[in-house]
Amino acid sequence: MSATEKSRVLVVGCGAMGGLFAAKLSSVAEVIGYDTSAAHVAHINRHGLRITGQTDMLAHIEAVSDPADLTGQAFDAVLMLTKSGQTTQAVAALSAVLQGEPLWVTLQNGMGNSDVLLQIPGSHVARGITMDASRYVGPGHIEHLIRGRATFLGPLRGDAEDAQWLAELLTQAGLPTQITADPMDAVWSKFVFNCVMNPIGALLLGVNAARYEVAEVCDLIDDMAQECRVVVEALGGRFAFDPMDFVQQVRSGALPVSKHAGSMALDIQRGAPTEIEELTGFVVREGQRLNLPVPICRTIYRLVKGLEKARALQEPKP
Repeated sequence: MSATEKSRVLVVGCGAMGGLFAAKLSSVAEVIGYDTSAAHVAHINRHGLRITGQTDMLAHIEAVSDPADLTGQAFDAVLMLTKSGQTTQAVAALSAVLQGEPLWVTLQNGMGNSDVLLQIPGSHVARGITMDASRYVGPGHIEHLIRGRATFLGPLRGDAEDAQWLAELLTQAGLPTQITADPMDAVWSKFVFNCVMNPIGALLLGVNAARYEVAEVCDLIDDMAQECRVVVEALGGRFAFDPMDFVQQVRSGALPVSKHAGSMALDIQRGAPTEIEELTGFVVREGQRLNLPVPICRTIYRLVKGLEKARALQEPKP
C-alpha cells in the first residue's frame, strides 16, 4: 500500500496517546476512534478532538464506544493504544466484528500486548514505541506534553514492508516514524525506562523534580534500572538505545525537568488502574523464574500495588 492512498485506520483507545495519534493521523487518513468512555466519544463526535500543548489542533473524526457500531467495517490498520490490561477484551470484541485482514499494531507500554495480537489467526502484527507523552484532560481534550524522538515500528509477524506505508503515514502526520526489522530492541529500551521511571513517578506523587533532584532517589533509579537490564539481557533482549539516556540528559542539564512524571502518576491521580503488572511486575516475575535477584523492583512493585489500593479507597476529588 502506498501512503498516498486514503488509508483507513482504527485507533483503539483514544485517551492520552491514542487521542494524540488519532488526531494527528486524521490529517492524512480516514480515522475512526474506538473508546469505552461514552462521554469522551460523544464529545468527540459533537465537538471534535482538541489537542493542546506541544500540538494545537482540533480534529474532526468519527468515534464509537460500542464495537457493534464497527460491524462489517474494514481497516488497513488497527492501532492499539489502550491501557495494557484492556488489550485482550478490546481485541476479542473487535476481531468478532471487523472484516478483512488489517495490520494490527501496538504502541502500548509493557509486555503481553503483542502476544494477544499474535493470537489472531493469520494476522500481520507490528509493534513499536513512541517517546511522545500526553495526558487525558477531559472528554474530547488531550494535552500533548512531550514531543519525543522518532517513533519506532517493525514487524512481529510479516515483513517490514507490511508496515512501511503506516510509517510513512505517521511521518506525514507529524509523528516521524522509523521502520526497523526487529522492533524489540527499541521496545526493550523503552520498557526498562518505563519499568523504573513510571512507578517512581507515581510513588513521588507526580512531582517530577523529586525524581531528578534528590540524590537518594537518583541512586534508587540507577540501581533499579540495572536490575531491569540484567533481566532483559537474560531473556535475550538488546537495546536500540540506552534506556536511561533521557534521564542522564535531564540530570546533566542538557534537557529541562518537565512537569510530566509519567503516565502511572497520572493514573494514580485520577484513580485509574496502572500498568504496573505489565511493566515492573513482568521484571519481578521473570526475575523469579530466572533465579535473578530483583529486590528493588519487587519492593517498588509492592508499593505501587498498595498505592493503587490506597487511591481506590480515597474519596474522589472534585
